[in-house]
Amino acid sequence: MTGDRMEARIHSPSYFSSASPEAIQKGLQAWEAALAQFDKAAHILEASGHPLKRGLIQFLRRPKRELIVHFPVQMDDGSIRMFTGYRVHHNAVRGPTKGGIRYHPDVTLEEVRALAMWMTWKCALMNIPYGGAKGGVAVDPAQLSPRELERLTRRYATEISLLMHPGGDIPAPDVGTNPQIMAWIMDTYSMHTGFTQPAVVTGKPVEVGGTMGRVEATGRGVMMVAAEALKVNRIPIEQATIAIQGFGNVGSHAALTACLMGAKVVAVSDFRGGVYNPKGLDIPRLMEHDRRNRTVVGFPEGEPISNAELLTLKVDVLIPAALENQITLENAPYIQARILAEGANGPTAPEADEILIEKGVFIIPDILCNAGGVITSYFEWVQDLQSFFWAEEEINSRMERILKRAFYEVLAKEEGLRPYGLRRGDYRTAAQALAIGRVAQATLIRGIYP
Repeated sequence: MTGDRMEARIHSPSYFSSASPEAIQKGLQAWEAALAQFDKAAHILEASGHPLKRGLIQFLRRPKRELIVHFPVQMDDGSIRMFTGYRVHHNAVRGPTKGGIRYHPDVTLEEVRALAMWMTWKCALMNIPYGGAKGGVAVDPAQLSPRELERLTRRYATEISLLMHPGGDIPAPDVGTNPQIMAWIMDTYSMHTGFTQPAVVTGKPVEVGGTMGRVEATGRGVMMVAAEALKVNRIPIEQATIAIQGFGNVGSHAALTACLMGAKVVAVSDFRGGVYNPKGLDIPRLMEHDRRNRTVVGFPEGEPISNAELLTLKVDVLIPAALENQITLENAPYIQARILAEGANGPTAPEADEILIEKGVFIIPDILCNAGGVITSYFEWVQDLQSFFWAEEEINSRMERILKRAFYEVLAKEEGLRPYGLRRGDYRTAAQALAIGRVAQATLIRGIYP
């Protein structure tokens, strides 16, 4: 390899990453999708008489800062392994950056960059005083022992601690992470500063400053918004059928909430496969089966079904609650759901959006549908800062009010933008236009420093 080629590879974001070519491609697709969605929203804002200045467009399209860290972790057998982690701040105009930390083998800089941008629009759409961030480590946490996982977490927290601060950047759980991992991050940061700082991270256990309702918040919020979409589409929730791809924290609590609301969950899946019962699944029993076996596969009260088959079931509500880019140009023509409620971030490719809108599918975009988690994280942060905690009923009530308000604001924005070229039913672009407008306005009000 020539010196020039070696130099080019070293300066490539993925050079030091252990991610597979497929993971790198997936990350690039997520980033390209985020940019395509932004550009579409910016174009419709210009058509409606609210154009963004060219420099402002470039500012909002790019992350504020990106950190890549390569760090060693000692394994239980005494060996040392190198890991790669990331923390990206997309925008901090409206407040501290907020976003989860993902542990997954396919984490790449491009994926984290896209997720951070989506977090900016999500926080702005909910009108909470945060900017967007995201983090992650390329690792399969299931392959680590509890002690190895703790050592990795504490070292990663140390590496990104120069960006973390209760008033600057506040991480939270995401795919592959949980309240215990958040507790380790909070404790590590606190040890460095010399005193306990619970507000530096959210999604912690209640015993160390977490809030009631945070674990269930994202999945619960998905169904709160889906319930409003069912009303708008004149489908009684007691007659609604639901399929859920992904049975982690978001998917399982969305399923349980749907069950409590009276809806019928007919299919769920995880990365190993799924289970289908047209008469409805017993979700509490399925959750117990999943806890025992770490998969929904083999649940005796239903038939096996693949992830691909689940996505094309004829149901009232389809909830993709796994990873990005699940609904694509290839499978979108076969989607039969009346409502698509995006529990995951970026599950629908831009090309698939166009097909679904043409088919009349009511899409609840991710930055609206799964915002219950960041809303409750905001509540946790506020409670930690003031050392005063609320009851779970109050938290759920406040979250529901914010989600419902945002839902109807998006519907109103979609209707208002139709005369300027927005397709009927393009709620994603309407949501992004609303959020981008808020961030742009805040940027201009603050001014450009110096």
